[in-house]
Amino acid sequence: MNELKIVLGLVAREKRDIWLSIVFGVIAGLTTVGLFGASGYLISKAALTPPLYTLIIVIAMVKLFGFMRALGRYAERLFSHRATFTILSHIRLRFFELLEPGVPKIFQKYRSGDLLSRVIGDVESLQNFFLRVYYPPIVLGIVFLSTIVFTTFFSWVLALLFFVGLVMVGGVIPFLTALRQRRSQQSVREGRGLLSVKLTEWMYGFRDLKIYQKQEEKEKDVKNSMEAYEETHEHQQLQMVQGQSLNLLVSLTATWVVVGVSVWLIEAGELDGIFLAMFIMISLMVFEDAGPMASVPVYFEDNRHAAKRLFSLPVAQTAEKRPVQLDTEEPLAFSLDGVFYSFPESPAPVLQNITLNFPPGSKTAIVGPSGSGKSTIQQLLLSMAEVDAGDITVHGENMAEVDEESLWKRVNIILQENHFFHGTIGDNLAIAKEDADDQEMGEVLARVQLAHLSPEDAVEERGMNLSGGEKQRLALARIYLKKARTWILDEPFSSVDALTEKELMDNFREETRDDTVILISHNLQGLEKMDEIIVMNQGEVVETGSYEELISRDGYFHRMKQLENTLIG
Repeated sequence: MNELKIVLGLVAREKRDIWLSIVFGVIAGLTTVGLFGASGYLISKAALTPPLYTLIIVIAMVKLFGFMRALGRYAERLFSHRATFTILSHIRLRFFELLEPGVPKIFQKYRSGDLLSRVIGDVESLQNFFLRVYYPPIVLGIVFLSTIVFTTFFSWVLALLFFVGLVMVGGVIPFLTALRQRRSQQSVREGRGLLSVKLTEWMYGFRDLKIYQKQEEKEKDVKNSMEAYEETHEHQQLQMVQGQSLNLLVSLTATWVVVGVSVWLIEAGELDGIFLAMFIMISLMVFEDAGPMASVPVYFEDNRHAAKRLFSLPVAQTAEKRPVQLDTEEPLAFSLDGVFYSFPESPAPVLQNITLNFPPGSKTAIVGPSGSGKSTIQQLLLSMAEVDAGDITVHGENMAEVDEESLWKRVNIILQENHFFHGTIGDNLAIAKEDADDQEMGEVLARVQLAHLSPEDAVEERGMNLSGGEKQRLALARIYLKKARTWILDEPFSSVDALTEKELMDNFREETRDDTVILISHNLQGLEKMDEIIVMNQGEVVETGSYEELISRDGYFHRMKQLENTLIG
């Protein structure tokens, strides 16, 4: 229910349209009842050949009610739908505000397909909250109570019948229908999320599936998930139709009871017979208007689940604005003290008792075999993950209190996988510096051996038309444009040839002469000029020292270097 409170708060922002929707909804409802009631009275009155002026008055009332009904219904739809679209935009923005501070940590816990299902499917489900749950009960409640009060002036027995019928049609039956649908609604939502996950993976892995002849098998899996989702969705819709049919049956039964009791009251002399047609028409209209009430509990339950999926993400709950802002332009210093870390839902620790220092302006390399924890240290230094135990400081401040964006703004970053957007080379470079012109972009492209590319050249989705080496050099060009004084790079030259790597490394050393550099690499070439080399294995630091010190110890690093020389030679 706390999640729906968030939605209610977002709905309350549109007070003007909400009040207008209610006012015009009540006008449309009351004039509809008045229109049918006056029409029934006109039929009975006309049969008695009354004076002409009487008929003229009643006909005028019918026309007035008809006009007011059309005007009220139009205005109600206008303001209610305008409010709905605005509320949906508030919901999307609120979800993004909660989600954005948790990136990139959130991708360790949730798959992209599931998040896509939430941001599209669950948000779309919430469009029914205002239109089907929030204001219809208010409007219909006012109309029903007004009708019952009007009926009491003629017969308290009929008023009681209206009340009992409306309780059944608007409360009891919808509640029972919602209880039946509770389980199927959850299954539909989970099935939609699973289908989105599998479709996303199928699209991303399409090329590999084709290469390994597994496309047909994966398509069958996606098809099975789609059929399972369609089956649960069909079952849910069948239950809704059954509930609506039962509601309609009770409505018609209530109308017949009103007719029967009205005839009995007329025979008993307690009701004037001229009002029989009027109450028949009123009962038909009132119970027909009660139909939407049958879906209120169903939509309420659906919206509750949608709101829970949107606003109960653990990262969203804990993602609060951190108070410490890094305002220095100098190279940053980092330290790790007794750090332990394990991936979510993984019992085995990735890092164990890591204690390291990276002074400002230092040049440090972190090396080791794949899976030793090198890239995890980068994530911790960039506040992309939170430690299980221990402390991390940056520029003398506790990392847990430092605003991530102020940290990222002052660090040049290359990850193991860098994303490239569909567009142009210039579009992808402008991420680092929005006001960079073509000349400046051309200069950095030349510095990273990409002079054959221009800012106008096209980039396909995820950089599919670029080679691995071009992607790495384009990522390096980005951070050259950014010009921060701290560099944390993960395998920045792993996909380029040895000659290009040497030229890039020489240029890189010149660029970072006075800056803090943390270089993560499995390649041991070119590390002679680093101030310190940290050697990791199985989540632990096994050696630290300069290149000469590590070679002289004849330890783990020395053995790695000998093996590399053997393979290269």
